[in-house]
Amino acid sequence: MTDAKKKLFIKTYGCQMNVYDSERMAETLGAQGYEQTEDQSEADMVLLNTCHIREKAAEKLYSDLGRLKPLKAEKPDLKIGVAGCVAQAEGEEIVRRMPIVDLVVGPQSYHRLPQMEAQVQTGVRALDTDFPQDDKFEVMKARPKAKRGPTAFLTVQEGCDKFCAFCVVPYTRGAEVSRPAERIVAEAQGLVEAGVREITLLGQNVNAYHGDAEGLAGLCAKLVKIDGLERIRYTTSHPNDMDDALIAAHGDEPKLMPYLHLPVQSGSDKILKAMNRKHTAEDYLRIIERIRAARPDILLSSDFIVGFPGETDDDFEQTMQLIDAVGYGAAYSFKYSARPGTPAAEKEDVAQDVMDERLQRLQALVTTQQHATQEAMVGREVSVLFEKPGREPGQWGGKSEYLHAVHVEAEGALRGQIRKVRITSAARNSLAGELVEK
Repeated sequence: MTDAKKKLFIKTYGCQMNVYDSERMAETLGAQGYEQTEDQSEADMVLLNTCHIREKAAEKLYSDLGRLKPLKAEKPDLKIGVAGCVAQAEGEEIVRRMPIVDLVVGPQSYHRLPQMEAQVQTGVRALDTDFPQDDKFEVMKARPKAKRGPTAFLTVQEGCDKFCAFCVVPYTRGAEVSRPAERIVAEAQGLVEAGVREITLLGQNVNAYHGDAEGLAGLCAKLVKIDGLERIRYTTSHPNDMDDALIAAHGDEPKLMPYLHLPVQSGSDKILKAMNRKHTAEDYLRIIERIRAARPDILLSSDFIVGFPGETDDDFEQTMQLIDAVGYGAAYSFKYSARPGTPAAEKEDVAQDVMDERLQRLQALVTTQQHATQEAMVGREVSVLFEKPGREPGQWGGKSEYLHAVHVEAEGALRGQIRKVRITSAARNSLAGELVEK
């Protein structure tokens, strides 16, 4: 008679890369006898996979840990772990402040979870926030071939060498490292065999990928040859790494989807310089021109920070002018918040009420552009990869090639199918359509 499986509950904060990391940690602990649960109260181990990008990330972690204290008191054998970027940045502080935490592991060390889990089972707390020499992807076993949904994330590059003045990534994820192309292709092949039809390639600076001699474009050229892999996306990119080959690939390769997230952060050259972005607003606009020349229908999104230290009204207006010039299908905008240890953290902040007003204006402009993009889809035919049933009976939802959420009324299951859909109406965050029978 086999022992009962131990239960693992993972809470994932932040970006898509953390989603991927959580999957790999679950797989790694699965080899130690754990299976995932959605019910935290039945868990034998709770793992909080943290993100340090957004404001008050550490406070959110400590708040969640505080809520776990009653569960730990009720179940003394419960093991609690903290992973991810907050773990990397504040590992020793977490151990000091929160006695309920049994293990702390950084994002480059989670392949060591089996040894750490064995250690905490003996009653000894475990802390590993090193940047190890061994490749975690090489150390971990091949991914299981269990049936999967039609979309998946796949990390191809980690770390950052850009050192933007506002960003903690170089300190929490380390220097830029790219996985060898052959290993990525093998993992992608396994995902496709498990039912995946669309893969999103992940990296802190994914288009700085150098695990193939031809860069990210070369990797994509290898991936498109996998039978059954119908769609490829990638995120997040840096303008300085949009090379000629990658731009050309958007026009030449049908499996590379016509959607690109290309953060600019500001439209002011003065602020871009203070951010250490190493490009100008004009540089960015010329890159956009080249991308649209290669793929005229591409939908663009971006990131913006308002209220970066030193930002004047004129600097902000230059950002608004850039947004107006580009015309985004979506964007993510935030008020500047200092990250401890970054160069910008030492500079004087813009007043909160000024940041609030600027953010509202910027988001209003972006929302107008987003709505115009959605409305322009009405009457068009798009290809939708269906992922799951909708909220209403007989309804199915998925994503178009432009990453728009689309739902239709349909008889029978559509999961994993790519179907032509004629868009009939646009809502704020989704599109409605009807299947084009062919």
